Amino acid sequence: MPRRPFDPTAPDPEDELGPSKTQRKKSMLALQDLGAALLALPVTQLDEIEMDERLREALDEARRITAHGARKRQLQYVGKLLRSADTEPLQQALERTRANRVHDARAFHDVEHWRERILAGDDGLNAWLNTYPDADSTLLRTLVRDARRELDAPTRPGAPAMSKARRALFRQLRDTMSAATPAAE
Repeated sequence: MPRRPFDPTAPDPEDELGPSKTQRKKSMLALQDLGAALLALPVTQLDEIEMDERLREALDEARRITAHGARKRQLQYVGKLLRSADTEPLQQALERTRANRVHDARAFHDVEHWRERILAGDDGLNAWLNTYPDADSTLLRTLVRDARRELDAPTRPGAPAMSKARRALFRQLRDTMSAATPAAE
């Protein structure tokens, strides 16, 4: 059989076939991963996301299933439902949730840093009061004094690692930081 000469303008026969089996499988697994990420969200956050009712029911059912094989099949079904759904709003909702978690973790570490700085000395307390001028300085000084007193006291075996006064100081700092914006340093 004679060979046809190469024609660069002729359409590629592979383009007409559509995506390869590997590409289809990757997209299917990506949708299953999206379903698993949705499943990992707390129910309250999942309820805030707008989605198809069948998809919501499938996710609720997957949450109830504990057997590994059955759960895997249910996630495959969730992936199948996601093929026909608009996944962009779902992915955006997941990104917002991840961003909120990162923000909350950063805020938690900031409060811990301030608490340790304040307990280290009066310079930390003065820096806090300069940064947050609307803070209740009397209450804060009382909490700092109590926390320092507990830190200096000998610890009993079996005593909690975090003292009551340090937790109270943490809560006060967290509440002040969330309620006010810091003054320019």
